[in-house]
Amino acid sequence: MNSPEIPIDAAEPPALSDAARGLLPWLVAVAFFMESLDTTILNTAVPAVSEALRVTPLAMKAVLASYTLALAVFIPISGWMADKFGTRRVFASAIGLFTLGSLLCGLCSNIHLLVACRVIQGMGGAMMVPVGRLTLVRAFPKQDLLRAMSFVALPAQVAPLLGPTVGGLIVAYFHWRVIFFLNVPVGLLGLILVYMHLPDYREEKTHPLDFVGLVLFGSGIALLSYVLEVFGEHTLSVREMTGLLVLALALLTAYWAHGRERKFPLLNLSLFNLRTFRASVMGGFFTRLGIGGVPFLLPLLYQSGLGFTPVQSGLLIMPQAAASMGMKTLLRRLLARLGYKGVLVSNTIIIGVLLALFATIGLHTPVWVIVLIGLLYGACTSLQYSAMNTLVYADVEEHDTSMASSIASTGQQMAISFGVAAAGLMTAFFLPSEARENSGVLIAGIHKAFLCLGALTVLSTLVFVGLKRSDGETVNDHGSEHHGD
Repeated sequence: MNSPEIPIDAAEPPALSDAARGLLPWLVAVAFFMESLDTTILNTAVPAVSEALRVTPLAMKAVLASYTLALAVFIPISGWMADKFGTRRVFASAIGLFTLGSLLCGLCSNIHLLVACRVIQGMGGAMMVPVGRLTLVRAFPKQDLLRAMSFVALPAQVAPLLGPTVGGLIVAYFHWRVIFFLNVPVGLLGLILVYMHLPDYREEKTHPLDFVGLVLFGSGIALLSYVLEVFGEHTLSVREMTGLLVLALALLTAYWAHGRERKFPLLNLSLFNLRTFRASVMGGFFTRLGIGGVPFLLPLLYQSGLGFTPVQSGLLIMPQAAASMGMKTLLRRLLARLGYKGVLVSNTIIIGVLLALFATIGLHTPVWVIVLIGLLYGACTSLQYSAMNTLVYADVEEHDTSMASSIASTGQQMAISFGVAAAGLMTAFFLPSEARENSGVLIAGIHKAFLCLGALTVLSTLVFVGLKRSDGETVNDHGSEHHGD
């Protein structure tokens, strides 16, 4: 039975059935996992896919980049679409598009068709994450939001780490098309559950879509994402790369000037006047620059540097997922005792130190030490994601939640792209041409990249220092126990 349509003009979210409230975080978490996994799962399968499609591995870059570009372009309109057409309809359409795109990708025998189908996948993925997060924000009172958000943050953290390993296993024991076909049964089940249990929030009145802003911002973000995807490669000259970067920045600057004059811009940048929103989005962006490079560097360190197989590498990464789940039991207590400011400042420094500890892993490092570092890193990043994702909505008014979700999701996607590009660039900078033949030199180069990412992460604490001790109490159900100074 379908959930009723719910206008969002009430101060408190309407009551949901126990079944719907319990199932909702699972639905969103599965959608997050599918979208996050697809950003990296294809990487390991590139040689097999390129051979099957009779193209060079370099040509596969378009297949990888098209998905990221679609995410960057369509995330900004997700909030407006949810307000206009309802969260259930848009979320179901997103899952449907993603599932259809996955099926078509698995059937493709031509690289040009595969690129087009990856765009369809990306369109669906772009809607799933922000609309799913928006549904949670509207379904749960603010004091319960932390619990729900911390649960759905786990897939987005774990999936990029598991992607290369899962892709490698599929190619080794099955067929590369299985990478895409796996999404089909999960997506179909998700569609059924969405129509049965997902609440349908929508605005009674919506403003017109800012088409000019969409063109300026969408093209600027897409071009910037493309530059990040190919940065450090030799397919484009320095002059061409610089020209594309300047054009992307010019388009984004034009959007900023355009948005200031619009009553209803595509992305309402005035939300950055809110201290908690500004700290969460900007601090989260810079923190994710360091964290975002880890899924790229760890498999490279474990497999190319230390000689582990893809399966062994995946097993070494698994403790991070276990620690992430374990941290959920301590999350609210830590936030109640230290506040969002205390947690984000101290935890960001700890993550930076842990990234530096990855730089101590060498050929003779005991496995238990690698596992211990992974456990600590998984626990701290879980805490970081949950705190940043909930702080976004601490002081946002109900009518601005969709806009806040779109901006936060856009920032996160760009930060992940920047993080992977930065990690790749630093690794290439520290690795001489003969490094691939010398594991010791390779490991040393990766270590230097980890140290740089750690230092960058520690610097992001400067953003969180501007918070007040009491900030975020509205989204922590224990916040009233410890008032700010």
